[in-house]
Amino acid sequence: MEGDVASLGAGIAMGVGAVGPGIGIGVLASGALQSIGRNPDAVGLIQQNMILAIAFTEAIAIYALVMAIIIKFV
Repeated sequence: MEGDVASLGAGIAMGVGAVGPGIGIGVLASGALQSIGRNPDAVGLIQQNMILAIAFTEAIAIYALVMAIIIKFV
């Protein structure tokens, strides 16, 4: 029974932890593509900032994964 609860907790932690970054990356990419469409000369700067922001956003999902592993095995 204890293992079942830990598995459920890990699944919920990972699921909830992945929703935020998924939405954030979608919004970020949408804004970047709209900006590039409006000002094609600024592609380099926009793309550089977009990649940096995606890396920070993805780090949140990695933290959620680490917490899910801790819940599951500790």
